Amino acid sequence: MTERAGTDPDMAGRSRHTGAVARALRVLSAVALGTATAVIDLVFVLATLPFARRPGVRRAARGLAVLEARRLGLDPAALGLGADPADGRHARYLAARAPVGVLGGLVLLLLVWGAGAALILLAGWGRGLPVDGMLPSAPLIAYAVVGGLVLLFLDLSGLAGVYAVERGLAARMLGPDPTEALRRRIEELAESRAGVLAAVDAERRRIERDLHDGLQQRLVALSMLIGRARRGRPELFEQAHEQAQQALAELREVAWRVYPSGLDSLGLADALAGVAERSEVPVKVVCELSRRPPMAVETASYFVVSEAVTNAAKHAGATAVTVEVGERDTMIVVRIEDDGTGGADPGGGGLSGLARRVAALDGTFTVTSPAGGPTTIVAELPCA
Repeated sequence: MTERAGTDPDMAGRSRHTGAVARALRVLSAVALGTATAVIDLVFVLATLPFARRPGVRRAARGLAVLEARRLGLDPAALGLGADPADGRHARYLAARAPVGVLGGLVLLLLVWGAGAALILLAGWGRGLPVDGMLPSAPLIAYAVVGGLVLLFLDLSGLAGVYAVERGLAARMLGPDPTEALRRRIEELAESRAGVLAAVDAERRRIERDLHDGLQQRLVALSMLIGRARRGRPELFEQAHEQAQQALAELREVAWRVYPSGLDSLGLADALAGVAERSEVPVKVVCELSRRPPMAVETASYFVVSEAVTNAAKHAGATAVTVEVGERDTMIVVRIEDDGTGGADPGGGGLSGLARRVAALDGTFTVTSPAGGPTTIVAELPCA
């Protein structure tokens, strides 16, 4: 069973508004919490300054830095916070971010003060009473509204600025050295390139086996049948016709495994619908994309789904497979789940080849397959 879901403009608009509100609340809560942790960080740095070289103090500083990174929505592992370095950068970061956290507290204080002043004006002028000796009038109300909106804009901009400065400071002081980051990136690219070459070679070998062991043998049998039919066995022509149909189906399957030509003309949703139709088990496909992703991302997504569905049917004993393709920020997220027996090996030939294909596009590939199932495969591919 296949299902294609489009994108409702009204629903997309509501989703964007909801996401904007959620991001604003996240920034507000991060700055508010950062005000409190700034005091804690400053007290910790001053109290432990004479003992800054001790391993216990450095471990504690690293723990506080990890909490700060999570507060800002940063990945501690990506910043290199999984180890305990001996360079003292965690303590230096805590000392540097304390003034920024205090600045965030002052901006929040101005926001609260402004909100309180607005409430006092509304409560007094709403009942026709003077506030600070001023009675409500049209010019005065317009002045208060315009001034309040300008101050609110400046205050919210200040909150966003503090949040951005905090994230930049954490990335600069806690992140790896630029030279080291470049070296790691070169190693990752070299590894992914080698992985892609290995995956291409493995795919070529598999196609060769399919052609040699399947299609070639069937064509040999077809040739023998036609030869026997020509020697006076016309009833074999029907059997030869069936063999030709089967050979054609196998050839079409091999061609789709080399490259799904339907991607060029039909797009990812229709190509995945074709995978579902050819599958031995029922497959539900939900594809929710607001725009067409790059061709390389489409191709990788197709092969991830195709391989996962094939594995579920042949090896996991699944009776149903669900395929979901959606967007998250600038990523295309492909999720495949089956109700099979589980126990899939991520290091196996098929899955490891998919992981290398996804890694070549700077994506992530995860396999969750406990014994007894279900098996869930998630591929996240950047399409910015």
